Amino acid sequence: MNREIIEKKIELLGNSFVRILHEQDVNFLEGMKDNNLAGDDVSKYLFWEWTQGVGLYGFWKLYKHSSDKKYLDILLNYYDERLAEGLPAKNINTMAPMLTLAFLYEHTGKKQYLEVCLEWVEWIMKELPRTEEGGFQHITSDSINPQELWDDTLFMTVLFLAKMGDILDRREYIDEASYQFLIHIKFLADKHTGLWYHGWTFEERDNFAGAFWGRGNCWATIAIPEFIEMVDINRAIRKYLEQILTNQVKTLEELQNPDGFWHTLIDDDTSYAEASATAGFAYGILKAVEMGILDEHYRDVGLKATKGIIDMIDDKGLVNQVSYGTPMGRESREFYKTIPIKPMPYGQALAMLNLVQVYEV
Repeated sequence: MNREIIEKKIELLGNSFVRILHEQDVNFLEGMKDNNLAGDDVSKYLFWEWTQGVGLYGFWKLYKHSSDKKYLDILLNYYDERLAEGLPAKNINTMAPMLTLAFLYEHTGKKQYLEVCLEWVEWIMKELPRTEEGGFQHITSDSINPQELWDDTLFMTVLFLAKMGDILDRREYIDEASYQFLIHIKFLADKHTGLWYHGWTFEERDNFAGAFWGRGNCWATIAIPEFIEMVDINRAIRKYLEQILTNQVKTLEELQNPDGFWHTLIDDDTSYAEASATAGFAYGILKAVEMGILDEHYRDVGLKATKGIIDMIDDKGLVNQVSYGTPMGRESREFYKTIPIKPMPYGQALAMLNLVQVYEV
């Protein structure tokens, strides 16, 4: 794979990410006017939600890849502006930007960053609503989702908890993060295919529409190797997580399109091919191969997907064919086919993660 082309695409992605990061999501804001659970200033959610959170993590990886101070300055300025404005209410999705803030504290030693991280991680441990069996209830800015587990939670909240456990040497944080992986696997990982359902409800005791949603699955593909790399965990838990990832990737290989993409409903080729999930799968697979979690032959699966992603990055650095934010499909799998396609920060981020991983090998 041509490293010069990859490097150029990475730079394009970084430049376009800065523009998208500051765009207002009109649809989200309209919904928040009526459904803001915390009742606080809606403007605080403009640039501090899961969409930005995932994007910021990809941008952090871009800085670590390039060592270009301009990228670090963009991150520092971004967080300093948000902290000066005041942060929105805490929930699973607004927790997502905290992961990069934890890395920035570790990198800079800035006391203010640590203070905010401590406040938010203690909220996870002491105040975040739990489901039956102690799972993290997927409460968002506009929905309580009582007694629900979603696969998004592992990336949005659990990785930050684990990272803070590593930074502070707090074993209880790491143990709680480990447990959250285990309980989400128990209720979301399908025993027949290894794929992950979007969610589980303890109230109805089912997996809603039973959808193997693409981007939801890629959060698991990413989160498992990230978690294993991030913290020192029990060997038995590590072996179990590695097997869960292997089970998923075996099926992903079978369902991959000839062009490298996966569909937004992974097992339904009448649903549209989707770039953010494909980039996430490529990143997680390639990272897991490098870590020795997955067999070497899966490298070809990840590289095949990467070629497809490169073709989806236009000359402005925008990643096309990205599905918009997707709530739970509660009644029918058809719901996922109706989600519009729109460039989003997380599409940029997942593509950055993918290409940086390829470039550094």
